[in-house]
Amino acid sequence: MFNFEKLDVWQKAIDFADLIYNETRAFPREERFGLTNQLRRAAVSISSNIAEGSSRSSKNDFARFTEIAAGSVFEAVSQAFIARRQDFLSEDQFRKIYADAEELSRMLSGLRKSLLSTLNSQL
Repeated sequence: MFNFEKLDVWQKAIDFADLIYNETRAFPREERFGLTNQLRRAAVSISSNIAEGSSRSSKNDFARFTEIAAGSVFEAVSQAFIARRQDFLSEDQFRKIYADAEELSRMLSGLRKSLLSTLNSQL
């Protein structure tokens, strides 16, 4: 087992990607290379950056990857707003994505603060 697999935030990111894949399955066919792809790539990027960051030798590097993962959360939220406005997502689907993204964002922020506080205490 890799270390990142033990992280609750990584597991939540995997769940979020599953949610995005499930919700985008019903998007119009012509969006396959547009919003569907963008949303899925942003969602997959979250767990990927957590995993890659955990492999870095410094906590500072890992913290940077958590920041990149958080950016992908924000991308997904922005794209979900567009999908909602285009009626690709129902209000309930949008709210679920938004709530999960908020939780994921909080978790990433907590991990980043923890990594950076460990660094600061070592100075």
